Amino acid sequence: MTELATESAGARVVELEIGGMTCASCAMRIEKKLNKLGGGVSATVNYATEKARVSAPAGVGTAELIATVEAAGYRAELPAPPAPTGARADAAGASGANDAGSAASAPAESRADAELRSLRTRLIASVVLSVPVIVLAMVPALQFTYWQWASLALAAPVVTWGAWPFHRAALVNLRHGAATMDTLVSLGVTSAFLWSLYALFLGTAGEPGMVHGFAFTVAPTDGSANLYLEVAAGVTMFVLLGRYLEKRSKRAAGAALRALLELGAKDVAVLRDGVETRIPVGELSVGDDFVVRPGEKIATDGVVVDGRSAVDASLVTGESVPVEVEAGDDVIGATANAGGRLVVRATRVGADTQLAQMARLVEDAQSGKARVQRLADRVAGVFVPIVILIAVGTLGAWIGVGFPVEAAFTAAVAVLIIACPCALGLATPTALLVGTGRGAQLGVLIKGPEVLESTRRVDTIVLDKTGTVTSGRMSLAGVHPADDVDEADLLRLAGALEHASEHPIARAIATGAAARIGDLPTPDSFENRPGLGVHGVVDGHLVLVGRPAMLAEWSIAPDARVAASVTAAEAEGRTAVVVAWDGRVRGALTVADAIKPTSADAIARLRDLGLEPILLTGDNETVARQVAAEVGIDRVVAEVLPADKAAVVARLQGEGRAVAMVGDGVNDAAALAQADLGIAMGTGSDVAIEAADLTLVRGDLLAAVDAIRLSRRTLGTIKGNLFWAFAYNTAAIPLAALGLLNPMLAGAAMAFSSVFVVGNSLRLRAFRSAVPAPAE
Repeated sequence: MTELATESAGARVVELEIGGMTCASCAMRIEKKLNKLGGGVSATVNYATEKARVSAPAGVGTAELIATVEAAGYRAELPAPPAPTGARADAAGASGANDAGSAASAPAESRADAELRSLRTRLIASVVLSVPVIVLAMVPALQFTYWQWASLALAAPVVTWGAWPFHRAALVNLRHGAATMDTLVSLGVTSAFLWSLYALFLGTAGEPGMVHGFAFTVAPTDGSANLYLEVAAGVTMFVLLGRYLEKRSKRAAGAALRALLELGAKDVAVLRDGVETRIPVGELSVGDDFVVRPGEKIATDGVVVDGRSAVDASLVTGESVPVEVEAGDDVIGATANAGGRLVVRATRVGADTQLAQMARLVEDAQSGKARVQRLADRVAGVFVPIVILIAVGTLGAWIGVGFPVEAAFTAAVAVLIIACPCALGLATPTALLVGTGRGAQLGVLIKGPEVLESTRRVDTIVLDKTGTVTSGRMSLAGVHPADDVDEADLLRLAGALEHASEHPIARAIATGAAARIGDLPTPDSFENRPGLGVHGVVDGHLVLVGRPAMLAEWSIAPDARVAASVTAAEAEGRTAVVVAWDGRVRGALTVADAIKPTSADAIARLRDLGLEPILLTGDNETVARQVAAEVGIDRVVAEVLPADKAAVVARLQGEGRAVAMVGDGVNDAAALAQADLGIAMGTGSDVAIEAADLTLVRGDLLAAVDAIRLSRRTLGTIKGNLFWAFAYNTAAIPLAALGLLNPMLAGAAMAFSSVFVVGNSLRLRAFRSAVPAPAE
């Protein structure tokens, strides 16, 4: 939804898609313009997601908000409605719904794709044309007769067409009296190109046989003999590379929401006049009865009116044990029916379902993140105006003391050229490419440079239990035979019977039994008692496996030893089933979500990094406390739903903490997006991965240790690169202002700064995991 009613005062929240932003300062400018409207207007603009959320009173129309953004020099529009994925009604029917949704969402997607394609095309063309220009300028032996004119022909398209995004942004900034890194890039590239044109057409640089030699001296020079085409083309190429990498990562900003909505069922078997009819979920209405067969997803939120089954609700609750449901119990859309046939009456559809509410939570959390202040842009905010003032002052000073206008112009333009650091375009992307490449080898995927800033600040790490600290799968945890029963016999008979069941607890017992004793016999007969257990004949024995309530129906009760085992297991948060055959209880089996073997070590290492671990789970308090005690976590927050998880993270942030969140399920997506640093287990859901900032491919918490260490190291490298990218050139500005800047010395300084930045970034390849992965 683009507009949401809030509070009694009639205020509403309007979401706008913003286009044309090139840096974080653009987002700040738009935000200031919107907030100046007054009358209770409050706006936040997110540069990463390219969206604005504006709380506006009824008297401020959407058209006025859009006009305000456009007056600032940017594009604004209401988001296109999302395509129906089973959560939105559409009377046009299945094909009509899909076509309408595709048509609605296609323009926004194609526009973003077109921008990315355009930037990629400019980058490729600029690389092809710029490399020969740089090589010719730096290798005198290759400078053939009229090489300078060939360089002009190659560089001209790069400086005009390739660098047009920077020129356009600089013009927009100029119109509003602002200066950003685009202003500096545009000024530097344009100055270098214009200087070169002057030297070629009016100076001596265009003469046949002209050669650029290397002379590392500091002395006044004649600007009419100097070319800077390689600077103009090289700066454009490198900054385009950084912009393309940034744009590509931002393109996936909305993938979490799309993946979340895709989790829902696409069609449903609705009961009308006692006949099952398969229809798209979008046509389902409140009050409709629909059928859910074993293995199917529940189409929407509802209440069971017939049937009994086990439902895998870990998607929403995070609890690994399936929930037994029967007539009268509530069920949630997109959860999976793991057992028998159910008839469910729809109680909520479309945007009212819990899945849709989770999608809104993710979107709200993403929009509410702190705005990323890119380091280069922050420096540029001060650096650019100062450089322009120095250039203007240099021009005026030279003319004022009686030097020729040509000499004054040469010194002023030299200031602009040396102030545009060639290495700046390499500073972030090279470190990010090397750091992310090394991270991938260690099982860590880093989404972008803004993520790295978060890793430096975090002091608290919130850990989901199921699938993160634990394996997320039920497994056989304990075997408790009666006094006169052989453990192998207990496993063989119980495992054989459970092997015929599809229930997750039964599968855990069957798999564990087979692993311990080998092949299992085939039951001669089998019957499932939903919610209670199973019974059948195995090797001539009537075997019962299930809850004590089922055995009570057969007038069978466990002895004191087995009963004590069941009680102890349940006290530890495990699930226990009783096994009986031939009219007597023979033992008990317990299943549990096993803790990953590396979790305790990983949590100890996270503490060493200065992070306080907190266990956050939808599971029950007893299980959570047991797991926390085993892995060394002191603080536990249990029995929370998705909205509560995000709220817990927000509450910690409200205490002044910088919070990292590690999770793997759909139910963690909102909290991952809310956190200052979201870390998803790669073995988890696509939604969690898309909502997170870091993904751990190995599915191992030790990878989280590597992720934070590597991210901090990469951020430090980027900072060092940015410092030197500015420092080399800033140190040379006084020389340029005094007219002592030798062009070859300037070229060498720029080349050396680029080499230094690349070399500094390559040092990240030597990063070593605290605990090497088995592959290493």
